[in-house]
Amino acid sequence: MKSILKSIPVLLAVFISANVMAQDTKPASPKASATGKIKDATITINYSSPSVKGRKIWGGLEAYDKVWRAGANEATTFQTDKDIKVEGKTLPAGTYSFFLIPKASGTWTAIFNKEAKQWGAFKYQEAQDQLRVDVKTKALSATQERLEYKITSKGFSMDWDKISVPVSIK
Repeated sequence: MKSILKSIPVLLAVFISANVMAQDTKPASPKASATGKIKDATITINYSSPSVKGRKIWGGLEAYDKVWRAGANEATTFQTDKDIKVEGKTLPAGTYSFFLIPKASGTWTAIFNKEAKQWGAFKYQEAQDQLRVDVKTKALSATQERLEYKITSKGFSMDWDKISVPVSIK
């Protein structure tokens, strides 16, 4: 009987610890998506949304001049159900991984890669690119804490930290 009584506090502590850990399982970069219509095309962007958390993002956490998954965890995916024009260049209907190459100058490279299912940019292959376009960034008036994609009638943007990366679509 004494051994049972001695084990109750231990079991109680294990139970409480497991319960607390189960409640705190929110991912640091939760999955998110943006869907919208541009003319007659339906666009869907699936991504994981990291936070700034007081860190230096551009030229720090995310290096300049290197392919970046344009989100966290798995590569961001971009899907269109119709052929579209991205920055004046044709992108056929389909699902693509979407990457960005951040630049210190303000003109970044947006990449639509045929290999849609990738973890990050670790196995990215330029030979699989369907389309690359240059895009000019815009400064945001306030810090965008959590990375967010927005779709409008004129295209989409990736907003994070103090930068917006608009991509025009027709």
